[in-house]
Amino acid sequence: MRLSRYFLPVLKENPAEAQIVSHRYMLRAGMIKQQAAGIYSWLPLGLKVLRRVEQIVNEEQQRAGHIPLLMPTLQTADLWRESGRYDDYGEEMLRITDRQKRELLYGPTNEEMITDIFRSHVTSYKDLPLTLYHIQWKFRDEMRPRFGVMRGREFLMKDGYNFDVDRDAALHAYNRHMVSYLRTYERMGLTAIPMRAASGPIGGDNTHEFLVLASTGESEVFYDSTVTDLKLGNREVDYDNREEVAAVCQEFTTLYARTDETHDGALFDQIPEDRRKVGRGIEVGQIFYFGTKYSEAMGATVTTADGRKVPVEMGSHGIGVSRLLGAIIEASHDDKGIIWPEGVTPFHAAIVNLKQGDGEADAACEAIYAGLRARGLDPLYDDRDARAGEKFATTDLIGLPWRITVGPRGLKNGVVELTSRRTGESEEMSPEAAIDRVAQIYAAHL
Repeated sequence: MRLSRYFLPVLKENPAEAQIVSHRYMLRAGMIKQQAAGIYSWLPLGLKVLRRVEQIVNEEQQRAGHIPLLMPTLQTADLWRESGRYDDYGEEMLRITDRQKRELLYGPTNEEMITDIFRSHVTSYKDLPLTLYHIQWKFRDEMRPRFGVMRGREFLMKDGYNFDVDRDAALHAYNRHMVSYLRTYERMGLTAIPMRAASGPIGGDNTHEFLVLASTGESEVFYDSTVTDLKLGNREVDYDNREEVAAVCQEFTTLYARTDETHDGALFDQIPEDRRKVGRGIEVGQIFYFGTKYSEAMGATVTTADGRKVPVEMGSHGIGVSRLLGAIIEASHDDKGIIWPEGVTPFHAAIVNLKQGDGEADAACEAIYAGLRARGLDPLYDDRDARAGEKFATTDLIGLPWRITVGPRGLKNGVVELTSRRTGESEEMSPEAAIDRVAQIYAAHL
């Protein structure tokens, strides 16, 4: 990808309407454009990151044994009346009437529709357990959309739904989701803490939110500071092993971590004072176990081994895919721009030609570009006829983790410069060594 041919409408000035860092940098880096309050077009750079995030979510869901499908954005009001939620959901739901006077809604979530799909096709306990999910655009008519993609009205969400024959199996599905979410966020370079939370309009008694600590977070959070040191890392987890999965969940939920809605001051005060932390967090996902709330209301039953018909046990599990981009930027930036973690960066490295038009520099950049592509990487080659300072400012703003700088002076000594966006440290090496180094860095992320 050559920058001279790419659509990257960067802004030099901070947009007046942007109140938080992620919104400001997403607009300045040419990632999004607002079309209406809380509704954005995703421009090429933003879409590339969105697709990287979506890919990680898909991979981790399928690793956990969950099956993708795709449901429509429009749903019938009748389904929601069956569950009793149509009148209860409130004004966030966008209600629509078509030309045949049928009542529809733009789905804010899909518990009713997935239950209808299940009851139409599954009747035996032998077909369980089953977890279905999709990644789909949702709409919630927020009263005060703000903070860019952090609180938009239209947003991309992964929502999954488990169906199990009994409570124990459903709680294993809950735990399985927790582990898969922990791995998902870690791959994106995030520390997302599972916190005991309130269930809201989804319902149910068991629920955890995953929150990324950030000063701009909407939720006040109370936590034991040692919880931020917990990591899954590269350990393998057998998702079919109930004891192993439960042990991981216990590890990540035993230490105190709660939102303001479920905060218990007495329990919090039992933590050593130096570990008691109060801050703010950005919600990036939530998991729910709600039992038979929807299956009983909508007649989703299975026949058990002894011939009884029982309502299936259910839960739902969401990740805010588009919101995650804002959360990552809030957690990873400096005064120059975004700093993308390697797992989600739109381009793996920037190639900056300090003297465009110089035969030797042009040839070296082309060779590096081809070499990175041959290693399965996606570089961005800044081949514009622009000053070095402008090129550096652009790559810093858009946050690419690695920059290879090529100029006639270095090439006379057979070297280029490899720079880390996160640390600012640079090292001179041969073009071939720079290609090898970048390929090695990304080996764990591809």
